[in-house]
Amino acid sequence: MTLRGQILRGQLVTGGRLLSDGVVEISGDRVVWAGPASQRTDPLPERAAAGTTIIPGLVDVHCHGAGGFGFPEADEFGSTVAADHHRTNGTTSVIGSLVSAPPQILRSRIELLAGLVDEGTLAGIHLEGPFLSVLRCGAQDPDSILDGDPALLESLLEAGRGHIRSMTIAPETAHFDELASLLERHGAVVSIGHTDASNPIATRSIAHSAHAPLSATHLFNGMAPMHHRAPGAVAACLAAAAKGQMVVELVGDGVHLADETVATVFDLVGPHQIALVSDAMAAAGMPDGRYPLGPLDVDVVGGVARLAGQGETAIAGGTSRLMDIVRRAVNHAGVDLLSAVIAATATPASLMGLAGMVGDLVPGCRADLIVTGPELETRAVMAAGNWLMNYTES
Repeated sequence: MTLRGQILRGQLVTGGRLLSDGVVEISGDRVVWAGPASQRTDPLPERAAAGTTIIPGLVDVHCHGAGGFGFPEADEFGSTVAADHHRTNGTTSVIGSLVSAPPQILRSRIELLAGLVDEGTLAGIHLEGPFLSVLRCGAQDPDSILDGDPALLESLLEAGRGHIRSMTIAPETAHFDELASLLERHGAVVSIGHTDASNPIATRSIAHSAHAPLSATHLFNGMAPMHHRAPGAVAACLAAAAKGQMVVELVGDGVHLADETVATVFDLVGPHQIALVSDAMAAAGMPDGRYPLGPLDVDVVGGVARLAGQGETAIAGGTSRLMDIVRRAVNHAGVDLLSAVIAATATPASLMGLAGMVGDLVPGCRADLIVTGPELETRAVMAAGNWLMNYTES
């Protein structure tokens, strides 16, 4: 790809299309034009080298940290390091995820992250708990999981000052309907997850919230396996996604899900109902070792995170970045490039109420983009019109 000022030319993902020869023009921190090169009458840079693609900056709606620091436990400096790590690796919009913790700790963590949203470091906050199923808590601290408590939720939402964009809740928790309605009134997405709910209970919870944006937290993980006589929450979520009622998160890192599972869900529900997520924790971008995840310690061996000292227990978050997951979806799961990009950009942006601001390269959107090579390797990242990685064509 060749750059001339802030005009970029190459294979381009824009407005839900993949253009073989496209142009995107940046002015300040905004996209001012995007489309086929053939529609421009002014002199343009030369066509890009084969395999070079420009895609929107990624939007990760489920991310606990990176670079040695996690949002559930790090201070402001560490949380900023974590967000910056993801940004320089192509995730230009990060929703900071917390885990179940005692109420006073949750409130203090929310207040800290809300300040980072005010600064533009984070795009919002995701609460993964505490109203979850102890039976499907995964790497969450079971002692911190509580029955649904609308008064507690109200206080957490107040601490977030409008920055809580989503919350994971088990459908079987107490007062589910009241909790879901409260989240919806505050503009936060209800996300079903960490649940042992039967199919009828999960289906009912989806029906209650189907009039508002709704998601499933890391589909398959933290849920009972789907069985032909006990389809559970997995089948309920897949059915809802197929009907356009729900977006399902997929941690397509080759650890949480098999590549074939990722491919199957794309075939069944399509990219507009899928949000690829990293579920990354402090170890993302770091060597194997011991790292925190809220109040618990996690050992990372061979890039796989599990609770410390408990052997082959539940996976304790991810160690990949979202661009790693997009790359794997295309190169290993066989998902087409456009679908993988949509599921990591436009779909999560729309889910979080950020459509028209981020997640696409169309006029008016923030100038967030990634320049990738033939194997989808990251060659450059731009955030709000500023290059975070300098691009040199090779």
